[in-house]
Amino acid sequence: MDELIEALAIFRKYASPEYPTHCEHDVLYVNVDPALVSAEDMRRLGALGFSASDEDCFTSFKFGSC
Repeated sequence: MDELIEALAIFRKYASPEYPTHCEHDVLYVNVDPALVSAEDMRRLGALGFSASDEDCFTSFKFGSC
């Protein structure tokens, strides 16, 4: 749970959308545009289980099981 909280805190630095997440087919989507995120935070998010998506958001299979 600590890793998820850390990742969400990083995402919060870059955006605060009305609907920040959704889960679909065991994937957690975070509605933050990867283009806004620093290289350092991108590396940390990767270590935490999140990757940039082609859909202008981040995805995680680690935290996405519904």
